[in-house]
Amino acid sequence: MISKDAVWLITGSSRGLGRAIAEKVLAAGYRAVLTARHTDQLKDFVAKHGEAVLVTPLDVTKPAQIDAAYKAARDRFGRIDVLVNNAGYGYLGAIEEGEDAEMRAIFETDLFAPVNLIKTVLPGMRERRQGHIVNISSIGGLVTYPGVGYYHMVKFGLEAMSETLAKEVAGLGIGVTVVAPGAFRTDFRGPESMKFSSTVIEDYNDTAGKSREGTAAGHRKQAGDPARGATAIIKAVEAERPPVHLLIGSDALDQLRKKLDEMRAETDAWEQVSRSTDFQE
Repeated sequence: MISKDAVWLITGSSRGLGRAIAEKVLAAGYRAVLTARHTDQLKDFVAKHGEAVLVTPLDVTKPAQIDAAYKAARDRFGRIDVLVNNAGYGYLGAIEEGEDAEMRAIFETDLFAPVNLIKTVLPGMRERRQGHIVNISSIGGLVTYPGVGYYHMVKFGLEAMSETLAKEVAGLGIGVTVVAPGAFRTDFRGPESMKFSSTVIEDYNDTAGKSREGTAAGHRKQAGDPARGATAIIKAVEAERPPVHLLIGSDALDQLRKKLDEMRAETDAWEQVSRSTDFQE
């Protein structure tokens, strides 16, 4: 459980869920280090909350900027108690349509950058035997759809890393929560946060192509409320026994339950074959 004077560091604070988390964290009386590539969009936080806020530029793909942001946070507040890895974006295209540079870029931002930030804050958390790491994943880190494969790859990786890390730090007073949002009404499906492969193969029109169309059509119509999602995340971090996995959004909950039912049915149907592969003593 975190203290009431905890210091939060939130990446991607300027828009969407990251901004909603920042608003709720500060409204709850915590202090916050807010980061974004474009910090002009964070000036209103300083005007409203004064010394409780530190705004610092951060491109999460640049290790030197991670180090500079962490140093600035330590200089101002002395420590980081809660890290929220929120910065990221989406990339749509069939597996065959994916461009190498774009594939590598989304791994750098959505998976490797959170790992680098975690490795930066963990020594201090271990020393104090206190802290919490929140990784914003997606329901796309637990279920899959055609055309979303590269995004699924990084989010499945984030889920696996978070679950492993939670087991590694469990005895050190450090919590880990990986959050899987469904569709929230943010700019995530807009042009600044969602990229599309420039390669389009006609054979995938009915699979990956429909994902492209559906994503664009659903922009600004999502059911999830970012403010309510942020409140749920803070509630989880404040809990006496925080969850390792947190789903936010009814659609996320429904999609995961459907997948679990399907997996159980399939594994049960193939149980005999699975067990037949053991040595027969």
